Amino acid sequence: MALLALPQPFDFELSTDRFRVFGPDLANLWHEGGLHRVVGRREVRIEAAAGGVDVEPFDADSEAVVRALLGLAFDLDAFYDFAQSEPVLARLVSGLPGFRPPLAPDPFESLVTSISAQQVSLFAAFAVRNRFVERYGERGVEAYAFPTRERVAEASAEDLRSLGFSRRKAEYVLGVARSELDLYGLAELPDAEIQARLTALAGIGEWTADWFLARHLARPRAWPAGDLGVRKAVAAFYGEVADLRAFGERFAPFENLSAHYLLTGLRVMLPA
Repeated sequence: MALLALPQPFDFELSTDRFRVFGPDLANLWHEGGLHRVVGRREVRIEAAAGGVDVEPFDADSEAVVRALLGLAFDLDAFYDFAQSEPVLARLVSGLPGFRPPLAPDPFESLVTSISAQQVSLFAAFAVRNRFVERYGERGVEAYAFPTRERVAEASAEDLRSLGFSRRKAEYVLGVARSELDLYGLAELPDAEIQARLTALAGIGEWTADWFLARHLARPRAWPAGDLGVRKAVAAFYGEVADLRAFGERFAPFENLSAHYLLTGLRVMLPA
């Protein structure tokens, strides 16, 4: 294994908690104390190590994916400094030392993940997504590669419905897979343009576009105001808020990290 050094502090188990707290994630599989992800045709294992993580196999391709999975695009030092001026965030940063929000390395995966989670519990979404990954993804040793856009485009709505997708969600997934939108090219665009292009697709609303910006592109100003979990977290730490989107402005320019810390804090800490 090769060491990938990470800014400290870093808590590997806390930072990868999302991949197992709602059930196993076959595309990002926690197995015997490490995270497994298929990159290309090779299964990569990531495990905690002094000063960072050990990665095997380790090369330019696996490094890029690992950096995304471990949220290395986020500037935590600047966020920590900002949090000291905001009492709730200061307590969350203190209570979650080493937490770095994970990102979805692939844009198609990010969108399908969000579609599967629309208006259902995350436990149900993970179950449906795992059946989808088993059916259309390539098996590694332990984990599966997330299905490619090209392979999914050849499926039928009935195929996806048999896995647990609703009729509309099956149509939305196929619509994304078959669209001509350059999903990788979106990274070169400003937030508003990305939102406009995504929401032009059937089934992709503001909530899905916000999470694409937040959990795939790590855009600092992304604030998923339509997310029920974010609303519950804000209510738990601040009280009920009438206009959640406007409320997010208090966290500028760190709305994205603030949302992640609020969500994780609600799950693993008790509000004061």
